[in-house]
Amino acid sequence: MQTSDIIKEIDNMGLSEKLILVEDIWDSIARFNTELPMPEWQKSELDKRYSNYKNGELKLHDWETVHENLRNKYK
Repeated sequence: MQTSDIIKEIDNMGLSEKLILVEDIWDSIARFNTELPMPEWQKSELDKRYSNYKNGELKLHDWETVHENLRNKYK
């Protein structure tokens, strides 16, 4: 099947079917790519942040507070 044929089929789907398809695609990616590549700069940044967290150098915020702050910022 050609990509253009797949797109035509997707265009004919309802929203709920499209969402299920997206979920299935993500599940498929996760199943066959157990270790996704990570650039070295990203690994270094994550290591630095984790080290700062372990040393108590980061101020953490719960999700509700972050969400509320974003809602207020973009009203």
